[in-house]
Amino acid sequence: MDIDAIAKTAAGEGDLFVGGHWRSAAGGRTFPVFDPATTEPVREVSAASAEDAWAALGVAQDGFERWREVAPRRRSEVLHAAFAAMHEHAPALARLITLENGKAYRDALAEVSYAAEFFRWFAEEAVRIGSGFADAPGGGFRHVVRKQAAGVAAFVTPWNFPAAMATRKIAPALAAGCSVVLKPAPETPLTALAIAGLLAEAGLPAGVCNVLPTDRAADVAGVWLRDERVRKFSFTGSTATGRVLLRQAADNIVNVTMELGGNAPFIVCADADVDAAVRGAMDAKMRGGGEVCIAANRFYVHADVAEEFTAKLGEAMAAVPIGPGLDDGVGLGPMINQDAVDKIAGLVADAVARGATIAAQGPRPDGPGWYHPATVLAGVPDDAEIMRTEVFGPVAPITTFTGEAGLLARANDTVHGLAAYVYSADLGRALRIADRLETGMVGVNRGLISDPAAPFGGVKQSGLGREGGREGIDAFLETRYLAVDWPA
Repeated sequence: MDIDAIAKTAAGEGDLFVGGHWRSAAGGRTFPVFDPATTEPVREVSAASAEDAWAALGVAQDGFERWREVAPRRRSEVLHAAFAAMHEHAPALARLITLENGKAYRDALAEVSYAAEFFRWFAEEAVRIGSGFADAPGGGFRHVVRKQAAGVAAFVTPWNFPAAMATRKIAPALAAGCSVVLKPAPETPLTALAIAGLLAEAGLPAGVCNVLPTDRAADVAGVWLRDERVRKFSFTGSTATGRVLLRQAADNIVNVTMELGGNAPFIVCADADVDAAVRGAMDAKMRGGGEVCIAANRFYVHADVAEEFTAKLGEAMAAVPIGPGLDDGVGLGPMINQDAVDKIAGLVADAVARGATIAAQGPRPDGPGWYHPATVLAGVPDDAEIMRTEVFGPVAPITTFTGEAGLLARANDTVHGLAAYVYSADLGRALRIADRLETGMVGVNRGLISDPAAPFGGVKQSGLGREGGREGIDAFLETRYLAVDWPA
């Protein structure tokens, strides 16, 4: 598959991948995809309409009826082939991600590897879907418990990980025997289209995975949530949008998975290895330019090590080369759009107005592009807006603490509960703090926590359900119980 050609045209016949074919949108409308490094359009993409969304469900329902009957071993082989194809085409996929998302090429390559791993992990889980059989405790009959594919699964994915957020949903659905309709983010539809093409080449039957780009999400997602053929819906994005989609899903009692916003605390205890904490902070803050839902958002550093940590983190962040993501050596690319830059700049200005200081700041490249320099803020008060909202950019706000009880109260003072990070040389202390943090995931002396083999998700208003791990496939399976009686 010529993935580089996706940036110009999707097989020359349109940009909706439905029923194994490239199609144009029913209304003929298009929308632009921009390169964040130049702010110029990459190309126009066909915009799916409500009519397209409805038609895709018919195709996906037919695909489900066929795919659910395919042996688990064969489903596994297709996913293994998709894993291999993503690695074979990794450079081209990474270039495509950088072109429409802006992230540094090295980050894009890492994303391709991470995204492919979901295909391998769930290829292995596909053959482990088991049923149960037992005698009824009271005697006289047997219990048979079966796990069966839920049905058509509808997905809405974000722009910050255009490959990984697609495969994290697609892979378990296909492993379980479900078919898929996917609406990628309008900022980054090209990567999802490329993955759909790779799945087709890997042997996935037509109609089992369908991708419908659009810049009018409500026209597509609204149709899917109102249609009884959709039995699973999964969304990754903002908490505000998640609330709206949950209300719509309630009408048909659709099973939902929601991975929503985060506000991750990064805690550095007095006895922490400061150098290790700085390395972990760079992983947790700067991966993907900070445009990551589990990015370290609020830094709580013990007063005894705050000066050292701030200086070393500031030096490390300011030294990251910034520029177009495809340029050699670049570690920080542009933000996704001008709105993102304006939001980050506003958060920094508010913090400074409330008494914070800019401890360190990297350069901003000359010329076009949606850039914000890497920035470390010191002495940030708890009432600063940056401490209460998801930053989604390369800014690290630092505040200090002394007592553990007060720290936990401050760290948990948020509606979000996705991820957190704790650094301490005393593992008992680190685990004690981790157990009291109201989050779905905690990195203990580690800044990278995402792993396809582990359950990913949050508590409170950061979401519902889990993706990845053994739990990830359960979301696409229905449990059925048969009471079976036969003569002795």
